[in-house]
Amino acid sequence: MGREFLDVFTGWADEYDSFVKGHDEQYKEVFRRYDEILQEIVKRSGDAVLEFGIGTGNLTKMLLDEYKQVFAVEPSPEMRAIAQKKLGEQFPIHDGDLMTYPLPDEEINSIVSSYVFHHLTDDEKMAAVGQYSNLLKSGGKIIFADTMFASKESFQNEINKADRLGFIELRDDLNREYYPQISVMKNIFETNGFDVSFEQYNDFVWIVEAIKK
Repeated sequence: MGREFLDVFTGWADEYDSFVKGHDEQYKEVFRRYDEILQEIVKRSGDAVLEFGIGTGNLTKMLLDEYKQVFAVEPSPEMRAIAQKKLGEQFPIHDGDLMTYPLPDEEINSIVSSYVFHHLTDDEKMAAVGQYSNLLKSGGKIIFADTMFASKESFQNEINKADRLGFIELRDDLNREYYPQISVMKNIFETNGFDVSFEQYNDFVWIVEAIKK
């Protein structure tokens, strides 16, 4: 359910904000247009938001700055500690992951995440979206930004490119996690009763917008 990667978060927590600013050459393309990607999630979301995997709180802060109600979920204690400083000690951050999490007391109309959903296997993604569908009324939205690929070939091309450039950490990351194909994601959302669209923002990251029928 994604928690097997908590050790990665522990190592990344103190450096994550540096990564997203493009300071690491290996991940520069992954995080190209990062602020724009987060702003687009904010723009597309409603006013009552459940956010999974808030990390260091970058998207959360943007949502709060637009006066949206945010129910924040994050499994990593190290990430939560950094986010807490950024968002204020009074802002509640809940321990949970993409499949096991406390439920908001208030009704939500949007579920969002950034650079998170790939921690689940495809079967877990299907089950998770089934859960999310039960939390949303008709017209409710899921907006995820994450690394995904148009085809197996494009995925393998990025692995080969990383290997050729000596980007060993990126190559190992691509091989270790569960980065999906667009066709798989489309089937997952449509099977669970959503109309879904995809928009690509860099060589790795797409925004998925799914609207419950």
